[in-house]
Amino acid sequence: MSEQFVRPWHRLYPDEIPATLDYDVKPLHEFLVESAQKHPKKKALHFMGKEMTYRELLEHTKRFACYIQDLGLNKGDRVSVMLPNCPQSVIAYYGILMAGGIVVQTNPLYMERELEYQLNDSDATMIVCLDILLPKVSNVKGNTSIEHVVVTGIKDYLPFPKNKIYPFIQKRQYNMVVKAEQSEDTHLWDNIIEVSDGEVKPVQIDPDKDLALLQYTGGTTGFPKGVMLTHMNLVSNTEMCRKWLYKCKPGEEIVLGILPFFHVYGMTAVMNLSIFMSSKMVLLPKFEVLDVLKTIEKQRPTLFPGAPTIYIGLLNHPDLKKYDLSSIEACISGSAPLPVEVQERFEKVTGGKLVEGYGLTETSPVTHSNMVWDKRVNGSVGVPWPDTDAKIFNLDSNEEAECGEVGEIVVKGPQVMKGYWGRKEETDQVLTEEGWLRTGDLGYMNEEGYFFIVDRKKDMIIAGGLNIYPREVEEVLYEHEAVQEAVIVGIPDPYRGETVKAFIVKRDGAELTEEDLDAFCRKHMASFKVPRIYEFRDELPKTAVGKILRRALIDEEKKRMETQDKEPV
Repeated sequence: MSEQFVRPWHRLYPDEIPATLDYDVKPLHEFLVESAQKHPKKKALHFMGKEMTYRELLEHTKRFACYIQDLGLNKGDRVSVMLPNCPQSVIAYYGILMAGGIVVQTNPLYMERELEYQLNDSDATMIVCLDILLPKVSNVKGNTSIEHVVVTGIKDYLPFPKNKIYPFIQKRQYNMVVKAEQSEDTHLWDNIIEVSDGEVKPVQIDPDKDLALLQYTGGTTGFPKGVMLTHMNLVSNTEMCRKWLYKCKPGEEIVLGILPFFHVYGMTAVMNLSIFMSSKMVLLPKFEVLDVLKTIEKQRPTLFPGAPTIYIGLLNHPDLKKYDLSSIEACISGSAPLPVEVQERFEKVTGGKLVEGYGLTETSPVTHSNMVWDKRVNGSVGVPWPDTDAKIFNLDSNEEAECGEVGEIVVKGPQVMKGYWGRKEETDQVLTEEGWLRTGDLGYMNEEGYFFIVDRKKDMIIAGGLNIYPREVEEVLYEHEAVQEAVIVGIPDPYRGETVKAFIVKRDGAELTEEDLDAFCRKHMASFKVPRIYEFRDELPKTAVGKILRRALIDEEKKRMETQDKEPV
């Protein structure tokens, strides 16, 4: 970074947030060891009525780490974790790191083809999965390098009598009963915790160089890539997060764990942050609106990292007013743009603060956020975090753009990945020699240093030679009282090149027509940005963390148009 580089956002930081941090250079799993030493009797996890202290959590983690070492895990070996949010997902994650392995987070919703691809790409030798996922794992195991499968079930950490009842519920829900047996290559969780002595063999970890995680990108375009994140990538981002939430009290916060840990945002902003602060995590294995409302009222969480679709789901539940959500003090929303109307409604309901942040899998993931308790700018993703630099590259060159000019956002900092696993060419395309990461996102910075995302470079619509940013149109649509969700895509148009199409989910009971939306949009934006086509749907395709899959809708449109072209006239 040249000395001339200007960071105007530092002037905005309150006294409690320093511009640069003095990081603890250590392996990530030391967070758990230190919290267990400081607060052994404090509750670390709450899961469907069952609670674990930090002492118990560390003991189970050591037993798991010792067991997989005895199976032959060597430093640097990759271990897939295919679990929803549950105690086992936390234990396996830290246990793998403690044993010297590299975690490969794997979405439990993956189909066999996707699972086989990720296992082969990472060359994983072990996998930890739920019992109901064992048939899927077994079907692909022979085509991969997997040597050992660790099998667990939701019931393994449920209190009595839920642990006895749950298998019957599971049979009814999934219409299947899986009976796994201990063998040379199949290992039952209960047996691991029972027989392991927890004597972990010490492993020398270089936090700056050794990988902790292979986190695969969403793969909505092309094949997913394994993002290589070191221990210090994750340690630094967690410590940044802690400083940003400077009013939070170590040992006292209760964090709601809805965001899945197999997504990098949930992993850092919920799991790693909670362990670092010795907080209590309230884990939910999936997002069910009524369950979340009941959990908030009963468990009284103070921190609620989430995504826009989660907050929208809660706000639109008909029984929302029956539940007390006043315990929530702070929420940082990520993974997708946060509509201003959603932000304001959620703050009114809870009395807490909800601000938008920004990041990527490649940055562990957070790089920017609005101030939680200080100045924020609606519609902005905020300012860079401590030790994080950001600027705008001109779209026609690699030179810095003028203030207010739209270009590609580039970032630099200790949380930036080492590269893509086994993909040097693709790594070189996004990481410059100076260490800047090209994000692929279009945005601009104002004079104060606040950043604004206008869209993904690849999602920008060019209609009649004019640039249209889907997010800008979506913000207008979200202001309509009958719109629950909206997403904008560009579709081929013989005259304009591309034209704007809107996919809309109406609020329950709302009356809404294309004519209503057209008139509304024309009042609030230039005519060339107004959608030409509207399609109403009951739901939109989403990732596990609730991010709307714009690319899936674009692919649907392409296939539909190809089919039309082939039909005889």
